[in-house]
Amino acid sequence: MSSPLDRSDSGNGFYSDQESLRLRRAPSRMSNQNYPQYNWRSNPSDDEVGNAESPRELRTLARPMAQKKALRQVQQMRMPVSTSAKSWTHNKTKSLHKLKSNFREFLYFFSLWRKSLQKIGGNFGGGVESYFLFLRFLVVLNFVSFLLIAGFVIVPSLVFRSAGTSLNSTDDGPCMKYNPNPQGLVVFYEFFLHLLSGQGFMEDSLMFYGYYNNNTAMEEGRLFYNLPLAYLFTAVFYFAFCLCCIIAHMGTAARVVVATGGSTMGNYSLIVFTGWDYGCLGDQATKLKQKNIYYRLQVDLEEERIKKQAASLTPWRRVALYSLRVLMFLISIGLIVAAFYGIFVATEFSQKNNEKTGILGLFIEYLPSMVITAGNFLVPLLCDQIALIEKYSPSVTVVVALLRAVVLRMVSLGVLLFTLWSQITCDGNTEAMDCKMCQYNVDKYPCWETRVGQEMYKLTLFDLLVTIALLVLVEFPRRMVVDNWSSKLSQLVGRQEFVVPSNVLGLVYGQTVVWTGALFCPLLPLINTVKFVFLFYCKKITLFYNCRPALKTFRSTTSTFFFLVVLLFGWILSLVVMIYSLAVIHPSMACGPFRFIPTMWQIVPNSFYSLSKVTQEFLFFIGSQAFSIPLFALSCVVMFYFIALASIYGRSVAMLKAQLKLKGHDKQFLVKQIEKMKSSSL
Repeated sequence: MSSPLDRSDSGNGFYSDQESLRLRRAPSRMSNQNYPQYNWRSNPSDDEVGNAESPRELRTLARPMAQKKALRQVQQMRMPVSTSAKSWTHNKTKSLHKLKSNFREFLYFFSLWRKSLQKIGGNFGGGVESYFLFLRFLVVLNFVSFLLIAGFVIVPSLVFRSAGTSLNSTDDGPCMKYNPNPQGLVVFYEFFLHLLSGQGFMEDSLMFYGYYNNNTAMEEGRLFYNLPLAYLFTAVFYFAFCLCCIIAHMGTAARVVVATGGSTMGNYSLIVFTGWDYGCLGDQATKLKQKNIYYRLQVDLEEERIKKQAASLTPWRRVALYSLRVLMFLISIGLIVAAFYGIFVATEFSQKNNEKTGILGLFIEYLPSMVITAGNFLVPLLCDQIALIEKYSPSVTVVVALLRAVVLRMVSLGVLLFTLWSQITCDGNTEAMDCKMCQYNVDKYPCWETRVGQEMYKLTLFDLLVTIALLVLVEFPRRMVVDNWSSKLSQLVGRQEFVVPSNVLGLVYGQTVVWTGALFCPLLPLINTVKFVFLFYCKKITLFYNCRPALKTFRSTTSTFFFLVVLLFGWILSLVVMIYSLAVIHPSMACGPFRFIPTMWQIVPNSFYSLSKVTQEFLFFIGSQAFSIPLFALSCVVMFYFIALASIYGRSVAMLKAQLKLKGHDKQFLVKQIEKMKSSSL
């Protein structure tokens, strides 16, 4: 009986996996063993030829390329004669696959900032590149959202707006006094102040809620376009569209996380076997890809080093480490609470003294934005230093810093909104003296929706101005001092690192502000698009000219998914604000498309009862139990099907990983046997 080391697969000219490496001799150039020997007399196996009906399935076979070509020739020779219908179907399917492939290549060629992102990933690693990819996603999301709002609200409002119709009410009632237009001559610098504060001529423009009226365009006595209904449904579909985009990108990121299995070994295998891009052309692209792979491997090595260091800790050192982490956690919570209190005090002071004019009035108007921006800048900076003291792994450090900054940014915005709500609705007491007549504080807020939109507009604009000021006044001077002044202090400070968590939270915070104010400021997505485009080039300049590569990089696969989860939290906060504004607070009676109705949502039943009887019956059927219960049952069946499918795929992945481990053990055993044979032969 021959040993496994003496066997070889002579049928196809290839050696088996269990063959001795010592017996594998390099064939001569004239030998036929350089080419795959295929047994043309034997029938192809079902696994290789019969089931591989398409080139896509044939490519999945673990065979050399020359042998795959031979198998493809066998397929074509043994393909039965098909009818014209089958041939047409086959050609159509092939054409569709080719069209999809060409369309994807076209989109990739025209993708936004493709070369810049490749350069960033090669020089600074995938972690920094994930920030710019996230920024590109938000740019596209805001631009498409603006097109949605412009198509259904802004353009119809301009087209169907009656000539000479004034938005301002001329009634003498106490709830109808609202006139944002400045009277008489206006000093030139006040136009600049109005541009920054959103008041004056800006308040009576397409920018804010108060500009849009409640007219319904009619054509020959029949309903043509209901602007209030379009305004409400556009806001609802805008939120739904953003949610679908976030979930789609989360699914893409989650597939990468699941593929690596959340382990360093899985990520290492993914980098080694699938990391290289064979489409790289030129020396520059090749070097950038090599640097990118180097940074990714560096991340895995750093993670493994910290894990081994944590595993080697003694019990007393572990207790000391956990105690230190608890202490740092309490300190970070104290900093966040102090920031909340400062925002609350600044917002109350600004709302009580909003009648000031000139430069002082502008300063008071921007006081909440200044305090929020200062808190969002200083507290995360301190929390990042605290996270370094806690000695987490790089990826965990990013997640912890993001969580703390998320709590600060989201709740700071919530504190601002709560303060505005308490003053608009008299702390929710509509029976109070200031709110009894109009159900809201009409003396301070004759058009409260526009006032909320102005606050969101000022937050967005001030965030952009702070970014420009930091770039010009802090980052460039720091780089010049470090490069041109050789001292111990400059060497200690050094060039700055591009801190991904704080920058990502800046994007999430800005997008949450836009979602919160989109109902009251329809042009805010367009402003945010321009802001993010400008921010991309500012961050790119400061990255290449002012920053150095990070000493400790982190894994971009898990961070990308976590960025989207944080963005989803911001969406939920904005959704709560929108639902409360639509369903609870009384709309302003002197401005906007929802005047003279108790809530904004009331326009939906009012418009419903104006429809035809057949349409009403159809909509009643959709909302009835006869339709909703079968739909719910079908949704449950589909959901359980996908859950079972995911479970099966998970088990298959686990089995494949176990098989890979066994294969590795077999290879190690063979190597040991070869070493024994070599030592015995010597």
